Amino acid sequence: MAVAEVVDEGFLRRYQELLDAEDAAFDELEHAVEDGDRGRYEECLAAWLAIETKRRIFLHRNGLLSPLAPVDA
Repeated sequence: MAVAEVVDEGFLRRYQELLDAEDAAFDELEHAVEDGDRGRYEECLAAWLAIETKRRIFLHRNGLLSPLAPVDA
């Protein structure tokens, strides 16, 4: 499938939502590191990794991420 067939308005909107969520989660992770809060760091790291995985799965399902890249399905 060609990229042009996959990337439409709905795709871009969903991808932007995932990027925004990943960015927000990373910001929280960064604050936890700056504050030296280990417990919050662990929670924020797990949240960031979960969102990053969702983004990669989204790309994989739409044929835009190499099957060689490890993706938890």
